[in-house]
Amino acid sequence: MKKIVLILILIVSIGTIAQESDYAVSSYFDEGFKAPNTHYIGEAWLNRILQDEEDLSYNVVKATFKANSTLDWHKHGTPQVLIIVEGIGYYQEKGKEPYLMKTGDIIKCPRNTEHWHPSSKDNDVTYLALYSGKIPTEWTAVVSQEYYDAVAEKLKNK
Repeated sequence: MKKIVLILILIVSIGTIAQESDYAVSSYFDEGFKAPNTHYIGEAWLNRILQDEEDLSYNVVKATFKANSTLDWHKHGTPQVLIIVEGIGYYQEKGKEPYLMKTGDIIKCPRNTEHWHPSSKDNDVTYLALYSGKIPTEWTAVVSQEYYDAVAEKLKNK
């Protein structure tokens, strides 16, 4: 039994050494950091998977909003793509009806379009957000708890 444990430890150690590299590797599974409550109410986690750099012209951010978390109205100077990987949330562009986004949805938001995309009232949502980081996000208006609650009520049975 001691020999088996020793062999397993040796295999794991060699595997760990073999995994060390000079590659730029990040993990989708990393929870990221808890975002400061600047442009939302509730709890949000962000994992900056890829960052806009010299040879990469977009960001890929994994965002997880816990249930009943809002997000303020904002817009981007480039198109944004949201890939909903888990959960249920809301998506709305200014002047349009809100949409119940769910696992598997892919939403393209045109450049300079005011929008918001939080979790739903009862469910967390995790999505990948793809957009350029060269132009900062412009936060345009606060989403009040009352407005969020009204959207939740409207989409409740969809």
